[in-house]
Amino acid sequence: MILLPAIDIIDGKAVRLLQGDFDQRTDYDSDPLDAARRWVDAGARALHVVDLDGARTGTPANVRHVERIASTLQVPVQVGGGLRSLESVRALLESGASRVILGTAAFRDPDFLDAAVAGHAEQVVVSIDAREGLVAAAGWTEQMQLTVSEALADLQARGVRRFVYSSIDRDGMLIGPDLEGARSFAQGLRESFVYSGGIGELADLKALAELGEPKLSGVIVGKAIYEGRFNVADAQALLDGFS
Repeated sequence: MILLPAIDIIDGKAVRLLQGDFDQRTDYDSDPLDAARRWVDAGARALHVVDLDGARTGTPANVRHVERIASTLQVPVQVGGGLRSLESVRALLESGASRVILGTAAFRDPDFLDAAVAGHAEQVVVSIDAREGLVAAAGWTEQMQLTVSEALADLQARGVRRFVYSSIDRDGMLIGPDLEGARSFAQGLRESFVYSGGIGELADLKALAELGEPKLSGVIVGKAIYEGRFNVADAQALLDGFS
């Protein structure tokens, strides 16, 4: 299992939101590349980048920053936010992203999802962002009447192999992971997923690792490392201990 530091970009800056609320924003780095370099220098083996401008508008707005990060640092970079067309998917993959993360469009545009999977199956990840057991969309601003289990079953039937499971209720709260949600998600999954939401200390990572779930391939962490709750090297060493 690997740690994936999160780099969320708004207005060209690395920021963090509280529970996905754009009005509760904290700026950390004026240049996202500075944040990316810091985490890689500290031992990160992969990065999780979210174009929050794109998530809000439906069109990627920070491809240039993704290209700078991917071309400068020698680690895989998975990127999401505003991916609602094949042109956007291709643009990000051509910019150096190793994988693209689909959100809203994966649920609302089945033709696009099918085309993306058909053309880039190994590089397509779908993020299932959960709030009280239901899927949220449009940068977490809209609640869908679709349960997580229903979404997972449908997406796998359409050929999606990799997922991010995000607990919106815990995002940025530093209150610990949704262990039951992660366990339940894994039970309905055929391949692999990455968990996100609520990580506030090393004990939280340990709790996830102790689930002993082989389908859990990584953990996304943001606020905790930006605020120095723990460092990347110690976190990855802890996760390596459960390999």
